[in-house]
Parts: sequence; C-alpha cells; structure tokens
Amino acid sequence: MEGYEKKEGMELNDREEIYSKAVRAGKRTYFFDVKATRNNDYYLTITESKKKFDESGAQNFEKHKIFLYKEDFEKFSEGLEEAVDYIKATIGDIVEATPSTSVVKSEFDVDFDQI
Repeated sequence: MEGYEKKEGMELNDREEIYSKAVRAGKRTYFFDVKATRNNDYYLTITESKKKFDESGAQNFEKHKIFLYKEDFEKFSEGLEEAVDYIKATIGDIVEATPSTSVVKSEFDVDFDQI
C-alpha cells in the first residue's frame, strides 16, 4: 500500500499501522496509534492501559480504547482543549513537573491536523 513505509517484519494483515507513541504516566500508559484503512484513510486510536493484579497476584492489564476518525479530529481537539482549560481556570495548573507527569502535559498539545 502506498503512502507509508512497511515496518520490518510487518505482516500483510498489520498493514494499517502507521505510527505509534506510548506515554507512561504513573500507573497508566497511553498509546496514540495512527492507522490506515484499506482506502489509506488515516485514523487515531487512543488506548489507556492500566496494570492490575488479581486475587492470586497475577498481573494483567485493563485497557480502554477510543477510535478517532479524521472527520472528528477538529471537534475532539476543541473539546479536549476546552475541558483542560476549564480545569486549569477552576483549580489552576496543579500538576507538578515530575518525570512521569511532565511528559503527559506535553503530549496533550497534539495538533491533530498534522496526523
């Protein structure tokens, strides 16, 4: 498929994955994955992954995923920005810069038009 480079060892059924960015934030990891449909339209998946332990102590991961399509990028970006601005105006920018939180703060400055 044209429009992106094939990754090393990438199988034909994995052809839609274009770009991936993982952001670790405390007990959670957020994955921003750009993928392509068969028609080479791009979309974004945002996955929250949180480590959990069951009664026996075995580790597993709880995951939540959002699919964001290009026609929704602008509205989603506006809504996210408004919500973050509301929180900052109401309670202030209380997130202190630590190695895990400083990365998260910068990752929310996403320009969806560049994806």
